[in-house]
Amino acid sequence: MADSRRPRRRGQGELEALVLSALRETGEPATAGQVHEHLGEDLAYTTVITILTRLLDKGVVARERAGRSFVWRPVADQAGLAARKMRRVLDAENDREAVLTSFLTALDPADEQLLRGLLAQPRSDEGD
Repeated sequence: MADSRRPRRRGQGELEALVLSALRETGEPATAGQVHEHLGEDLAYTTVITILTRLLDKGVVARERAGRSFVWRPVADQAGLAARKMRRVLDAENDREAVLTSFLTALDPADEQLLRGLLAQPRSDEGD
């Protein structure tokens, strides 16, 4: 029988989203301590540092020296992060055509129309 008093263990992706959301909500570059304070007692300070470091390794956040510590900031908005995740999934698969075909067939008609419109526009070099 499971102990109902034990807190639910969260997955790495959920923790990363939680820390990234807290970092965004500060509205400016923040120290790990500020992110930890923003989260309240939900996570240990060392966990916040670990998650920020993982996000740095993934290119999701940037870190700059500020005195004796570091400040962290997100490098992309929500849409940019979602696009980066989608690209990582696509890049991890051998059969890109099958992945893209499956993705397209799962879209609802409005999203498919939006995608077709975006693909018809001239491509800009921004973000490449």
